[in-house]
Amino acid sequence: MGFRRLLAVAMGLSLLATACGDSGSDEAGSGGGRFVYANPFPISDLDPSSAFSSENVVLQNVYETLTTYNPPGASDLVSGALAESWEANDDATVWTFNLREGVTFHDGAALTAQAVVDSLQRTIDLDLGAAFILLPIDSMEAVDDLTVQFNLAYPAPMDLVMSSNYGVYIMSPEAVSQDDAWFNEGNEAGTGPYTISSFTPGESTVLTQYEDYWGGWTDGQIAEAEIQLVEDPVLAEQLVRGGDADFTYNLPFDSYDALSSEDGLTVVRAQSMTNLFGLLNHERLSPEVREAMVLSFPYDDVVESLYGGESSRAQGIVPQAVWGSSDSLTLPETDLARAAELISAAGAEGTEVTYSFDAGTTEQQQIGEVWKTNLADIGIDLVLDPLTFDARWEIAQADPANAQDVFTMFWFPTFVTPYDFLFSLFHSEDAPFFNLGYYSNPEFDTLIDDGDAVSGLSPDEAADLFTKAQQILIEDNAAVFMLDVPNTEVISSDVEGHVANPAYANVVRFYNLTR
Repeated sequence: MGFRRLLAVAMGLSLLATACGDSGSDEAGSGGGRFVYANPFPISDLDPSSAFSSENVVLQNVYETLTTYNPPGASDLVSGALAESWEANDDATVWTFNLREGVTFHDGAALTAQAVVDSLQRTIDLDLGAAFILLPIDSMEAVDDLTVQFNLAYPAPMDLVMSSNYGVYIMSPEAVSQDDAWFNEGNEAGTGPYTISSFTPGESTVLTQYEDYWGGWTDGQIAEAEIQLVEDPVLAEQLVRGGDADFTYNLPFDSYDALSSEDGLTVVRAQSMTNLFGLLNHERLSPEVREAMVLSFPYDDVVESLYGGESSRAQGIVPQAVWGSSDSLTLPETDLARAAELISAAGAEGTEVTYSFDAGTTEQQQIGEVWKTNLADIGIDLVLDPLTFDARWEIAQADPANAQDVFTMFWFPTFVTPYDFLFSLFHSEDAPFFNLGYYSNPEFDTLIDDGDAVSGLSPDEAADLFTKAQQILIEDNAAVFMLDVPNTEVISSDVEGHVANPAYANVVRFYNLTR
């Protein structure tokens, strides 16, 4: 989730133009040609059981899940993918999914209920990434070749769980037995419309049509797609302008108006379930300093000046487009006088605080610069520390006592539930994964775990518990909740069929595209 330094633009443009070639050339016989996705974030883990970052751009095209969350405006919340139908008992503790017939994995094996059970069990056993979303499962059973039964320890919306961005991908029996090194050599065995034909970590992933895909193929669909790492937003913009890339996002927001009038390009503005926040280091920062930092943040200024004024102030950690968000939370306001009192009383004048953000992200840098001015007024020196996301993450996971003081991060849902945001970022952890503020509060943990346990039968009750948990985060100054960010993408105008879906942030389903 980081960006190259701008001094690499000239060299990078030359190399990537050579690598990408003509993004519209016809290569695999479908008539739709080649599609190039200029991806601002690196792809580092292609193990479908453990991947938990920008890898969904690849995995959503190579593997499939039992269900799919639908875009806004659809008549149904979820649709079937590998499952044709499903049903739950009255208390939502037993779920039965009926699989499609005639589906094959890329290695030729047939999709069976046992393959589903084994794939999910692999995720549970590894206990990495998004494995927590499978906690409701007490046992699984292949009733017959095409029927899977989930027996739950407590009610859960398994139709939503099985639409997740991560952790519920179904793989062939042969793939289930492999380790992560096998997957990260570019091997795979999903059921999706595309196979991985090459994978160069930190550079590119090339996908090609799986001819025997159960959905079939028609003329005009994309034959080959390349997900090319382009960390520099200036370079990404040049590539889409020049026709060497078909899609990108996360550009400086003031460039979109000009791009919308560019011949051959379409700017897509859509609903978002993504937010931006800064986790505060509980190992390094005292309660007084954390509170002062929360009170010093320029909430109104960043909402009005960033993202073309299209963002909105975060109402806690759960984005407003996600069910269970609340506008009843008591939010802090910018109060430099009170912040200065706290710093003075704590004797913390002159404290140096590191602000870790993704190098090259204009908005995060601008936030840091404005916040730095406010903090200087209360005696705190904010040191801006831009690095690639992978570098930042490695530092943050190594030793909380020597890590950053503020870890800025975007988050979008694993599956659409408040529990994902609350659990992934703030639930107590033995070792830091994404709880990079190192926050721990047993009362908070109990509230969100209880909320998750009742969400399958009583979403309103769950939402109430999640709201109480969010208020605790606010009172504990666990983080600075900055913005719900807009979703804005750029795509070649000759490509049809792309629908932005906030449940799968910035995923392009190449199978749906024609040109």
